[in-house]
Amino acid sequence: MPKTDHCAEGLSCDATPWCRDHHGRFYSFEEFLELTQKFHGYPAPGVVIGAKMVDIAMKRMPPGVLFDAICETAKCLPDAVQLLTPCTYGNGWLRVVPFGRYALTLFDKRSGRGVRVYVNPAPLESYLETRYWFYGIKPKRKDKTDLLIQEIRQAQDRLYGVQDVRVQPEFMQKKPSDRRAICPECGEAYPAGHGPVCRGCRSETGYLLQGGN
Repeated sequence: MPKTDHCAEGLSCDATPWCRDHHGRFYSFEEFLELTQKFHGYPAPGVVIGAKMVDIAMKRMPPGVLFDAICETAKCLPDAVQLLTPCTYGNGWLRVVPFGRYALTLFDKRSGRGVRVYVNPAPLESYLETRYWFYGIKPKRKDKTDLLIQEIRQAQDRLYGVQDVRVQPEFMQKKPSDRRAICPECGEAYPAGHGPVCRGCRSETGYLLQGGN
């Protein structure tokens, strides 16, 4: 993906790095766009915004603290967390909760003390393309994507609210792995706690078998 200047005439863009990862590596805005393209499939505005949110949260965490993450939406934001922190959905350090709010929390694994960062609706009034995108007011248009990206870059950290929080114990505990059983319908192993048959055989899958062994 070739580098392009996303700072258009009339919009002032700060030369400071856009974000950094947990190793301390800094990414320019353009570098993070490229990273998002490779990981997410395209330079999604939600991942770019998410990177700034992660950066804000990490700056407020004590040095050297081991932290977990909570995302309050499954859309785009978890990818920013996975790109910049050691927290992933697969290793269990990232929890996604279906609140539908564009917010994340990084918190100390031991004490539960952490920082919540969210998109603050009030500043969006000054960034109309970002507001239209965030609220889904207008249909997505490819020719407006650059202006949206420019606005996000220009806004820097002005779009976000920050709260100190303490995560409740039930969100800090990792669930032990269920004992596994063999499903009497399909013959595959599944968590025994799901019931007498696996969820796939209860028609909870999103596919239909077309053959095979």
